[in-house]
Amino acid sequence: MEILRIENVTKTYGEKDTAVHALDRVSFSVEEGEFVAVTGPSGSGKSTLLHILGGVDKPDSGTVQVKGTVEENILLPLLLDGKKPNPKRLAQILSILGLEDRKEHLPSQLSGGQQQRVSVGRALITHPAVILADEPTGNLDQKNTKEIMDLFCKLNRTYKQTIVMITHDMKLAAQCDRVLAIVDGR
Repeated sequence: MEILRIENVTKTYGEKDTAVHALDRVSFSVEEGEFVAVTGPSGSGKSTLLHILGGVDKPDSGTVQVKGTVEENILLPLLLDGKKPNPKRLAQILSILGLEDRKEHLPSQLSGGQQQRVSVGRALITHPAVILADEPTGNLDQKNTKEIMDLFCKLNRTYKQTIVMITHDMKLAAQCDRVLAIVDGR
């Protein structure tokens, strides 16, 4: 079942001679439970795409749909702000992340990999339709990179969590179900 559809999304920054066409009529869809990597060189439009998918930025034209509804669905976590999380859901997420024994620790008391897992937990607590991850292993060593990718693979394969990940690392991209390459905003 299709969970995410992007149709003819265009985004330009600046005007006339200084215009940068970050995205140029980008279209694709993602099936529920699919793990998709978006790759491409720096400046190709990957982060702009992720910002638009996450509702942080709006496209100049085109549409983004999640579960058959328009882009605002992605903003659901903001609408839920102020509500208390389900304690059972929190316990489940802590278990999935392997952080049960670290739940009382401050961020400065966690390793880089544990901090990344906390970020994944913040995404999971709202039952998202899609997790959007922008270079989730970019600042991690090999051991923690493997842990984060193993976690994403577990979330995807065991819990059928849909994930769209931006990465420069083709070895990481190869672990995904599908790889989309973006160059010059296309």
